[in-house]
Amino acid sequence: MSDAYIALADGRVLEARARSPGRTRGELVFTTAYTGYEESLTDPSYAEQILTFSYPLIGNYGVRSERFESDSVQPRAAIAREFTDDVAEWLAGEDVPAVDHVDTREIVTTVREEGAMACGIAAGPDATPEDAVAEMEACKPMSDHVDIGAQVSVSEPTVHEGDGVADVALLDCGAKGSIISSLTERGADVHVLPYDATPEDVADVDPDVLFVSNGPGDPENFVAAQEVVDAFAGELPMAGICLGQQVITSALGGSTEKMAFGHRGVNQPVRDLRSEKVVMTTQNHGYTVDDTGPLEVTQVNVNDDTVEGLDSQELDVITRQYHPEANPGPHDSLGFFDEVLELAEAAPPVAAD
Repeated sequence: MSDAYIALADGRVLEARARSPGRTRGELVFTTAYTGYEESLTDPSYAEQILTFSYPLIGNYGVRSERFESDSVQPRAAIAREFTDDVAEWLAGEDVPAVDHVDTREIVTTVREEGAMACGIAAGPDATPEDAVAEMEACKPMSDHVDIGAQVSVSEPTVHEGDGVADVALLDCGAKGSIISSLTERGADVHVLPYDATPEDVADVDPDVLFVSNGPGDPENFVAAQEVVDAFAGELPMAGICLGQQVITSALGGSTEKMAFGHRGVNQPVRDLRSEKVVMTTQNHGYTVDDTGPLEVTQVNVNDDTVEGLDSQELDVITRQYHPEANPGPHDSLGFFDEVLELAEAAPPVAAD
């Protein structure tokens, strides 16, 4: 007898085994990564989503906090073919529902064919299919989570010291910890500001470069971050990763759109249009840049030609849609952080417009 149920927006209810009890709902997505489950489960970009692992065994090298990208598990729930006891106990301790003994190939195929969709989960001894359906029916579209930034951002400014090589003002829209460490390891002092920081807050830092982080949800809901970008456009070098690329593009007059199921995993091939080299990248996003505005496309996804890199020499902007820090890998694109600090070298003092 099953003690867990997964309700899908297409009307199906799948039976599963409860590994961590609870009831929840979220947008159903997947990752193809076969390592890095700790990084994925603590990635703030998965907020308000239910994460399905396509790799069949999750937990085969334990759980170590030094691999975490944030202080807590971020998806609303997790699904796998099989979770080890270590991972199941970790998720239970975080009060995050987890289920396994389900055909994850079927789930991934469904998302690929029908797109990311509403999902409800009910797990535990008293769970019923009706409970899962009720959760699914209460699930909001990602674009309706207008305050999602508040869930994943710092509430007060914090500073991570490097060697004083440069001052980076990082708008925390859900930043992975490895983005911050990639900058501090190169000597930068990183001033982490809340997602709703004002232009005046940034000017108080007097940074050499403005960095807009990754994060969850619809980039159009990060209005404050767009206002900051607009205030310093052409005056302060800027960089962005993932959601950051989308926010910067929108603020400069471009636009974004929701993808069917997004890019998720550690094997996304990206072609650089200038060097013609292809690198493998880690990605986790459900939105993409549609109109690039004043920015030049420098990199594209080999699979679907979506925008993966943008820049502007006139505006001193450089962005990436993928994750150059790429924990747990691959590390083909770590040089991006060197390029960011090169932008900072000649940056003058700034003031908000």
